[in-house]
Amino acid sequence: MAHHRRPFTSSSSSSTQSVPRPPTSASSRQPAGYPPAQDYYPPSQYQRSNTAGSAESYESETDADVFAYGPPSTANGGRGDFPPTSPYGLEGDKYIAYPESARPRTAATGLQSLGYTSAGGGKRWSDGEGYYESYAETYEDEFSSGAGEIALHRPGTQDGLDKVALELELEEDSPYPEVRASVSNTDDPDIPVMTFRMWLIGGVFCAIAGAINTIFNFRYPAPGVTPIVIQLMTYPVGKLLAYILPMDVYTVPRWLGGWTFTLNPGPFNIKEHTLITIMANVSVSPAYALNVTVVSELFYGHTLGIACDILLLTSSQCIGFGMAGFCRRFVVWPASMLWPQCLVVCTLLNTFHAEDDGHDGSMTRFKFFFIIGSSAVIWYFVPGFFFKALSWFSWVCWIWPRSPTVNQLFGTFSGLGMGCITFDWSQIAYIGSPLVMPWWAECNVAIGFLVFYWIIAPILYYTNVYSYGYMPMSDSNPYDRYGQQYNITRVVTEANEFNATAYAEYSPLYLSVTYSMVYLLAYMLTTAVLTHTALYHGKAIWDGIRNVKNEDDDIHAKLMRAYPEVPNWWYLAFLVSSIALAIGAVGGWDLQMPIWGLLIALLIPAVYLLPAAFIYAMTGQELAINLVAEVVPGYLFPGRPIANMVFKSYAVQTMGEGLSFTQDLKLGHYIKIPPRATFTVQCLGTFVSAVIQVGVRHWIFNSIPGICSPRQTNNFTCPSNRVYYTSSVIWGLIGPDKMFGQGALYHYQLWFLLVGALLPVPVFLWIRRRPRSIFRNLNWPVLLTGPTWIPPATGINYSSWIIVGFIFQYLLRRTHFAWWSKYNFILSAALDTGTVVGIILVFLLLQLPKHGTVALRWWGNTVFTNTADYLGMPSRTPPSTGFGSDTWKS
Repeated sequence: MAHHRRPFTSSSSSSTQSVPRPPTSASSRQPAGYPPAQDYYPPSQYQRSNTAGSAESYESETDADVFAYGPPSTANGGRGDFPPTSPYGLEGDKYIAYPESARPRTAATGLQSLGYTSAGGGKRWSDGEGYYESYAETYEDEFSSGAGEIALHRPGTQDGLDKVALELELEEDSPYPEVRASVSNTDDPDIPVMTFRMWLIGGVFCAIAGAINTIFNFRYPAPGVTPIVIQLMTYPVGKLLAYILPMDVYTVPRWLGGWTFTLNPGPFNIKEHTLITIMANVSVSPAYALNVTVVSELFYGHTLGIACDILLLTSSQCIGFGMAGFCRRFVVWPASMLWPQCLVVCTLLNTFHAEDDGHDGSMTRFKFFFIIGSSAVIWYFVPGFFFKALSWFSWVCWIWPRSPTVNQLFGTFSGLGMGCITFDWSQIAYIGSPLVMPWWAECNVAIGFLVFYWIIAPILYYTNVYSYGYMPMSDSNPYDRYGQQYNITRVVTEANEFNATAYAEYSPLYLSVTYSMVYLLAYMLTTAVLTHTALYHGKAIWDGIRNVKNEDDDIHAKLMRAYPEVPNWWYLAFLVSSIALAIGAVGGWDLQMPIWGLLIALLIPAVYLLPAAFIYAMTGQELAINLVAEVVPGYLFPGRPIANMVFKSYAVQTMGEGLSFTQDLKLGHYIKIPPRATFTVQCLGTFVSAVIQVGVRHWIFNSIPGICSPRQTNNFTCPSNRVYYTSSVIWGLIGPDKMFGQGALYHYQLWFLLVGALLPVPVFLWIRRRPRSIFRNLNWPVLLTGPTWIPPATGINYSSWIIVGFIFQYLLRRTHFAWWSKYNFILSAALDTGTVVGIILVFLLLQLPKHGTVALRWWGNTVFTNTADYLGMPSRTPPSTGFGSDTWKS
């Protein structure tokens, strides 16, 4: 039986999932002479804020505070309570929600969708002078023969309260506008999910995409088939199969169980499409452990074999899945954990499958997506091929192309991107779509970027602290004391062992100022995220461990009760089995690492997964632990590069997969997928993708001559694997002690471990005393992790991202909330999809033919290459004898 099902309209598609209604202008629904309308939510639906000082008036708050100023996580550790700025406040005996201009109408549309028809303007509740006010309105109940009047009701009258309760029972929705605008508050448990066509479409497309991405992983340049492309391509295929497959019901023999099945249970629905998307999320990207097998064989002459490869790839991904299952209680089930990326996917899925949303005369989301997506595909040919200067729009550098200072500040290659302008969405969204992350989180990222990279970095660079001035302003390569990129081969013997004598004669490693800043931020982040989680989420974690709920279920959690949950022992069994496979790989092959080293590698993501999931769920900002995963094995296994790679692979891959799997669990939660169906798809998708990637990797290495050589004729030069090799030499052979040990050049950065641990404490204590302080939304982990994409990202990726985020997440959200609510997330999906498709087409049509020699040579494609920014010119000329002291030789 369907729960909270809305009736279909004539424009409905195959799914009972209906997209949430867009906001409607108050002036168009309210009769003249009545005060500005407010929506009402009862105290039973939302919690009272228990933050100190929360009894203050909320009348001055704006209409975008909940998402714009942070999730409900307060300084006292309470999760699920409204922040001091929330417009969901208790005033007397009522809760006040967003005003009509700032929130989708859910109550009135709920009455209409359940069979009521309105004879006048929509019903609204006032927040004025201590009483609820509604203007006269007539609804005709489909179950009754007459009409009833809803008149004025005082809060003390029982009939008034009954009317309010009835209205909200008919239409309960999420307290978050973004969720209401993206996720349906309805469900039909009878929708078929684990269908034949779901497995067929998902299996075929994900296998092909995984194979293609594995091949392109070894080529430069090369595009990638992303999950959003799979999501787009599988929709028409699903519709086609729903049309051509027979709808006959088949019965297997009784001795096999006698169960029945059909190849076509009806229209292609949103739940099937979501499971295909989840399958794509876990299978299309090449596994991180693939680097271990390639680098070991090509650069260290250590062949592992197919069996070891399968064990490495399978176990390193599945361990993260096992850990993700234990995060559900904390970051999947609570309504306050929004997962912004999931909202974009939900919007796109609802656009494809939900009933038409153009009832108000505006453009439908589907049409909007098609127009913007098609335009993005066509437009990418301009900055991607015909006029590349629009992508690298360093216009100030074109005026002064040989000025080092101008190019270092305004450059887009090795500069800080102070020009702030680019016309390429792939540049703007390089660190993530600015239309997805909430504004309060974008402010934290912006502050971190501005302070550390636009203020501190230039000061250090131009004062030549630690010889930064002899290197480019921003570069991800290590340098030697002559200002040249570090020549790894000079300190490594033919047997791939570290040559200490040659190292003393050559040079230590020097880092550019931005690269050095990344390590400094990473050290602070390593401890800051643990302190922040303990202070702000410690109570929630402790309550979760004791199985005590500290947040009421929202409508989505209530609807999910219709499905049996996955038992914890399933995840535990899966985790133990995956660790056993990892032990088999480490113990059965010579990977230079003992089993206890593997356990330490897994301990790192076990500690950081939940704190990272809190940040990811609230902001969409992913926390990286690469520094910890490189430094720890460097000290534990000095001179063992393969051990360093294996350790790093298990730590980083487990962390990344854990976050990815947890995000997919939230996606299934939003779309109301049975949890056991999500579990099955994730398990099988991960295992099959690992086998396919290993098979494709061995096939192309046996089929393509000269693969991974610098001059390979088809550009299969393995760029990502070479970077991984360089990292293994720096951290595995040379070792972190040469860079951060006692007396080393960057030893001072270790003190920032202590700084990071202390940073959240004063802010936490301050906002406990002053909950409405300007510092209430200062989030140190987000502030520190946001700028760590530099390098390889450059300043233009951040400055343009901040500007676009300000326009859409702040200005448009406040001034045109109705438009923003309906189109913002679908705009992000359309731009992402169109740009990815454009990149693939440019590659296939213009870069792949003739070995990439097809080019359009004119000023618009060369002006940015004739600048000091493009050439990476330093501000100072290195002395011929080298710079720096000689202390590194000892």
